[in-house]
Amino acid sequence: MSLFREVTKGLWKENPVFVMVLGMCPTLAVTTNAIYGFSMAAATTFVLISSSLVVSVFKRLIPNQVRIATYTVIIATFVTVAHYFLKANFPPISKALGPYVPLIVVNCIILGRAEAFASKNTVIRSLADAVGMGLGFMLALVALGAMRELFAYGEIFGYTVIPNWHPWAIMVLPAGAFISLGLLVALFHVISKKVKK
Repeated sequence: MSLFREVTKGLWKENPVFVMVLGMCPTLAVTTNAIYGFSMAAATTFVLISSSLVVSVFKRLIPNQVRIATYTVIIATFVTVAHYFLKANFPPISKALGPYVPLIVVNCIILGRAEAFASKNTVIRSLADAVGMGLGFMLALVALGAMRELFAYGEIFGYTVIPNWHPWAIMVLPAGAFISLGLLVALFHVISKKVKK
């Protein structure tokens, strides 16, 4: 598979949220608006790329018996970097994301890519895979956050899109997250079927 396909598979064919349904906890919890979705996805992408690179480089040095524990330590190191970066430079966003940034450590997308891909492939292919999966996760979180923000406030990224919008309070509640995700997954699969035909 070419490097281009490694990147693009995470955007569409193997999208972590819309196809593989992974990382649902942060996907549903932090996407009350587009900027929070983008921030969470950016932190996750940083951790995914960094940990995939380290795992791919050191895969032959990691004993098979302790590989999962080792991957977790590697992931936790980069999560700590992302957490403190957000806390130092973007305090309001860090506060809004709450415990979900530290919980990236147990995000099944990251551990899954380390185990299933980075530990078995070259550094370049692992980088391409991590970038694609990270961008696919970002696409999903920004789309979900933008949809919820639009219907909740008539805005996207804080900019008014629909003037004099009557807020839909449900869109900032957990029910709004589930409704929005269901609609986006359905739309994603309808588009996928039409593209295949």
